[in-house]
Amino acid sequence: MRTTALLLFSCIPLLVQASDNLIGEFRLVEVASVADAMEQLYGQRNYMTHQMRPIFPVKFAGPAVTVYLKKGEHKEGAPASQGMLDAIDAAPAGSVYVMALEDGADIAGMGGLMATAMKFRGLAGAVVDAAVRDVPQIRKLQFPVFSTGIAPSTSINHYRFAGANIPMVCNGVKVSPNDIIVADEDGVAVVPRAHAEEILKKAQQLDDTEHQMLPFIEKFRGIREAVKKFGRI
Repeated sequence: MRTTALLLFSCIPLLVQASDNLIGEFRLVEVASVADAMEQLYGQRNYMTHQMRPIFPVKFAGPAVTVYLKKGEHKEGAPASQGMLDAIDAAPAGSVYVMALEDGADIAGMGGLMATAMKFRGLAGAVVDAAVRDVPQIRKLQFPVFSTGIAPSTSINHYRFAGANIPMVCNGVKVSPNDIIVADEDGVAVVPRAHAEEILKKAQQLDDTEHQMLPFIEKFRGIREAVKKFGRI
């Protein structure tokens, strides 16, 4: 299985990473503005559900490295999931590990060991469409993780590696390799790489407008006139 996984990774074309400047700018905008920008520009709701929550308050952005596991009982142990470990060891610094488990609500897709590896490889964070475990250790590491729940279970012997750096659905949203993941306490948005610059510009405009409205609302002690003047709510 390990040989197969390594061959799979060697065949993946080199991802064109988003520029450091673009990622840096996405770290400064609010996820709510990013979500609004995509909806206003393209009519798409490219954000994950309310179930996707952070282990602790955090904000990050980075290009996606995707990993998918499918249900499958077996007795092979770690080798059957080797691909997900290879994905961590191959992930560039600054990337976001985006993982989905088929029917994984009560299965921990990652825990303290994987979080430690991600942190010391310099990953920006992880988004897991499944449960996670070893939460005290992850909090102690201060490695940013979003998940749909917490459970003490394991995926080993119950799941098989089904692919890495492939388009997949994570918590209801399509994620392709190198899409930009933007996360904060409001949730997680997925920015299609092809439209990232346009979405960033629109999100910055929405952020700027909202920040201008705050002192206006404070001064006049009301919101209706602010919305009328700035056209944002």
